[in-house]
This record gives sequence, C-alpha cells and structure tokens, in this order.
Amino acid sequence: MTLTELLASKAALPSIPKVIALLLNELDREEPELVKISQLINTDPVLATRLLQLANSAQFQLSTQISSVSEALALMGLNQVKTLATAAAIAGAFSAIPGMDMRQFWRYSLNTAKLARALGGMVQQNQPAAFTAGLIHATGELVLYLGMPDAMVLLDQQVPALGLKRAGAERKLLGFCYADVGAGFARSWQFPQPIVDALEHQHAPFENNVYEPLAGVLHLAAWRARAWEANYDEQDLIDNFPDIVALALGIDIDMALQQDPIDWTTKAEVAVLAKT
Repeated sequence: MTLTELLASKAALPSIPKVIALLLNELDREEPELVKISQLINTDPVLATRLLQLANSAQFQLSTQISSVSEALALMGLNQVKTLATAAAIAGAFSAIPGMDMRQFWRYSLNTAKLARALGGMVQQNQPAAFTAGLIHATGELVLYLGMPDAMVLLDQQVPALGLKRAGAERKLLGFCYADVGAGFARSWQFPQPIVDALEHQHAPFENNVYEPLAGVLHLAAWRARAWEANYDEQDLIDNFPDIVALALGIDIDMALQQDPIDWTTKAEVAVLAKT
C-alpha cells in the first residue's frame, strides 16, 4: 500500500468529531469568541467534564470549586483548552489499536509533548504549538497499525513500535514512515500549517535544505521520550544522542537532558487521557 492509498483509507484515517473540528477552528482564529467556544464545549459532555476536572485539579490549587465551562475557560486560558481539545480528538479517534499498547503510547506522547514545550522555549519556538505537535507527533504510527497491520507485525519483530530506529525501519520496508503519515493525518484534520510541517520533517528536520526548527524540537523530544521508555542509561543516551539536529538548534546533550519533565507522565494522567 502506498502513502496516498493509506491516507485515502477511511478505515485507517478516522474522521474528527464535528464539534471538536469546529472548536479547533474557532481556537485557531486570531480573535476566538469565548461564548462560541463555551457553547461548543457544552455540546460535548465528555470534553466538558474533562475541562472541569482539569480546572479543579491540584495544579490550580483553588479554594472554591469550578462548576461551569465559562469559569474553567477564564481560569485555564485558550492554549490549555486547545491542547485538551486536541487530546480529545486524537484519543477519541484512536481509542483502541490492535497490536499497540495504548497506555504506553499516551504516556510516551504526553512525555514528548512536555519535553517539546520545554525545548521549544529554549529555541524561541511557540511553546503551545510545540506541546500540541508533541502530543500528536506519533499518530501516524496508529494509522499504520490500522491500515497496514500485517506490515506492522513484521516491523514489530525488528524494532519496537516506540524504538529509536522505528522510522528508519518503516522507510526501509514501506518507503515512508509514521512522520509522513502523521503529517497527512494532521493536514486532513486542518491543523495549523507549522504543526503539519513539523510533523512531516520530524524524522530529518534539517536534511535536503529543509530548515524546520519545530521539527528539530520534536526530533529531540521524541528521542528523549523513547530513550526513557527503553530505560537508557547515561552511556546509552550519549551514544544515541542526535547531535546533528541538536547542533542545528544550538543545544548540547546537557541542555537537552536538563529539559526532562520534573515529573514524567503518571498513570493517572494517562488514564484521564484514555477516557477522553
């Protein structure tokens, strides 16, 4: 199956829920309307509940209970709402994938998003966009599992789904990898072009006269998160550090490792996302 055929497959490429699509489009406007955003969220009970859970979570340390979507919006800000809506869209579209450990996948994706946000701040990239890109950067892998399950079985025998050499193995076998698929996926869902470009070039952000700093941020963040999943020790990290990408961004290994999340993603965070 070619990349074009895969992206044209309705079975492999789920549609985004209409309310989420409308919400993301509104959030992408230069001056989003808070009333419209509140109305859209209230039409999706799962999303509204998740928003209230987040607003009342320990991170805001409030003395009073937030009980309405409008109050939650005022507290959290639109960037957090956009991240939540993105997570809801992705998690809802890919609730269970045969052959993929979804809890591990969401843990890895959240860790990559946190790292991308931190690294993005170091190199003057938009941090909310970096977080969103990190959160969805590996969705192409899920599309591959849905659309090409037999090929994924072969690949799993060679390299784990979240292994550092997975993209190279996919390109060798298929002629494309999860980054290409993820970009097509994001394009079909009308994500902002900078995020689409970052997803497309994340595997090789500075090759063939391409210069995509956000893709470089994704590359470094995914390297660190995958190394964490593989329990790499200090020497493993040194041996596998993507120094060419890091050099282009002006980051060395010590700077990269200093951006590790204070708290890696917890089971509770994964459970909430999986329920979204």
